[in-house]
Amino acid sequence: MATPTLRKRIWGWFFFDWASQPYNTLLLTFIFGPYVKSVLGDGSQAQAAWGFGIAGAGIIIAVLAPILGAIADNTGNRMRWIQVFSVLYVAGSFGLWWSAPDSFNLTFVMCSFAIGLIGMEFATIFTNSMLPDLGPKEEIGRLSGNGWAFGYVGGLIALVIMLLLFAEGPTGRTLIGLNPLFGLDAITREGTRIVGPLTAIWYAVFMIPFFLWVRDPKPTRLEKGMIGRALADLKRTLRSLPRTPSLFAYLGSSMLYRDALNGMYTFGGIYAAGVLEWSVVDTGIFGILAIITGAVFAWLGGRADAAFGPKPVIAACIVILTAVAIMVVFISRDAVFGIPVEATSNLPDITFYVMGALIGAAGGALQSASRTMMVRQANPKRMTEAFGLYALAGKATSFIAPLSIGVVTTLTDSQQLGISPLIALFLIGLFLLFWVKPDGDRAVWSAS
Repeated sequence: MATPTLRKRIWGWFFFDWASQPYNTLLLTFIFGPYVKSVLGDGSQAQAAWGFGIAGAGIIIAVLAPILGAIADNTGNRMRWIQVFSVLYVAGSFGLWWSAPDSFNLTFVMCSFAIGLIGMEFATIFTNSMLPDLGPKEEIGRLSGNGWAFGYVGGLIALVIMLLLFAEGPTGRTLIGLNPLFGLDAITREGTRIVGPLTAIWYAVFMIPFFLWVRDPKPTRLEKGMIGRALADLKRTLRSLPRTPSLFAYLGSSMLYRDALNGMYTFGGIYAAGVLEWSVVDTGIFGILAIITGAVFAWLGGRADAAFGPKPVIAACIVILTAVAIMVVFISRDAVFGIPVEATSNLPDITFYVMGALIGAAGGALQSASRTMMVRQANPKRMTEAFGLYALAGKATSFIAPLSIGVVTTLTDSQQLGISPLIALFLIGLFLLFWVKPDGDRAVWSAS
């Protein structure tokens, strides 16, 4: 088989973002999350259950991510690992079909969701670690931004397909007045539940270019003792973190601000469904707006990253998201920023749409710049392990946002107050960013 050109390898790598984005867009935020709320009936109960379930998956990811990254750096064959975790992605998302309202099993649903989420997150570790292989340092920010923007476009198209052809609104019809496609039964919510199989099929189809065009530069075979050496290397890396203060600070900073951002994405749909009484279709329209701004600003952020470096991009995005987190607490059906409104007023909806656009814009640029920053902070010889630590940083406290939201929501019985912990996470992450050097601990890596 002919070796793919660099251009094809880059486009193949982009296709992972395209293929995997619907898990975040359709399942985590805009379609399935609000569906769970509509089945359970109580917004606070749904928000708490969603938080506890995702926290459980986050703990598993946090424990295993750096170990898998270290093993991959020693044994190679990142493609094989991606194949394995792709199976989990497909199986978990497909399982969400079995969530009919009259036989809804919350434990089964959350376990299926967690399996798919684990598969997506672990596959992402290995694909992110391939970013430095695609071009020189000067191009990494632009490539990361382009890939993230391409993924957002994929998520947008998948969301539009769901809203126009499948997801039934309160009338039993889709956004454009059609019955759900293929004779799906609106009464048993089949039009909405098809989001699980659609996400699985979408991933399976669009990962084909990735597997055809992306290659591991140095694939190796598993040899006796390699796993033990990998774990020993990981132990040494963890012990050496205090000697690499920039990497240490960045892992801490990103651990908190990415957790807060994921909390926004995870609970945005459920929040709107519970506080503003939005339907799945309403939330989907909100998602379209957020994804469009996310795609545009991921692309623009990639160019800003290439021009100024990822650190100022990250700092600006955190400031915007902190302001949004504060403002969202003061938006409800009865009042906007403390100003009472009529029950029929559209002002809360319009204001929340604006917040969604800001979340999409800042979130897209932030995630793109964050993986570029990780490339700059990491030891070039241990890139997959570094992204395993990056995943650990993203998941070691990933239970804090959903768990704290679940706890505060339960204690206050208020969805609005329930999301307030995100404000603190953003601010602490911004504070730790002060100690992060734009080019990391290069002197330490050069000497090692």
